[in-house]
Amino acid sequence: MATRERPGAERWVPPDADVGSLREAAPGCRGCELWADATQVVFSAGTDRARVVLVGEQPGDKEDRAGEPFVGPAGGELDAALAAAGLDKDEVYLTNAVKHFRFEERGKRRIHKKPGVAHLEACHPWLEAELAAVAPSVVVCLGATAARAVLGRPVRIGEVRGELLETEGPAGPVRVLVTTHPSAVVRLRGRPEWQEAFDGLVADLRLAAG
Repeated sequence: MATRERPGAERWVPPDADVGSLREAAPGCRGCELWADATQVVFSAGTDRARVVLVGEQPGDKEDRAGEPFVGPAGGELDAALAAAGLDKDEVYLTNAVKHFRFEERGKRRIHKKPGVAHLEACHPWLEAELAAVAPSVVVCLGATAARAVLGRPVRIGEVRGELLETEGPAGPVRVLVTTHPSAVVRLRGRPEWQEAFDGLVADLRLAAG
């Protein structure tokens, strides 16, 4: 994990905490402005003994309402890909780089709005604490935003996809795999490109599992 200043959430993150303590503390976070409009914090799901951690961008509308990550359409696509890759969902740890839903309102709809770099920086102490608590063998970054949060630099998925990178994590060196976000696969449903996109996600997850 790249060395950086820790703005935003640091004062709300309990030091040397386990995942349970982090989850309990997260609702009180006021590290950036996103908490004010979101329904609730969406922290993580899965076991704190996971060998594989999957990091997404941020919760979506369904996740914001449910309080759990990856329960919407992208989560369904991810569940299918994990199963096809031979990974038990109960044995991985799921989280997001940003813990509150960023959106803009259009009528009665809340439309996803990509988090800014300032949001990634503000929320980074939570992600760093999670990785320290879980100490996984591999971190899978679902999309470029997650990759930037984990690696501390901008990343082009096509340039690093399929490679096991290494970065310095809070508990020592950690392997990192960058792949597409399952929401990108969802958007291809009903089109000929969907199968190739889904198979690519499965292949990346298999590499992480191995």
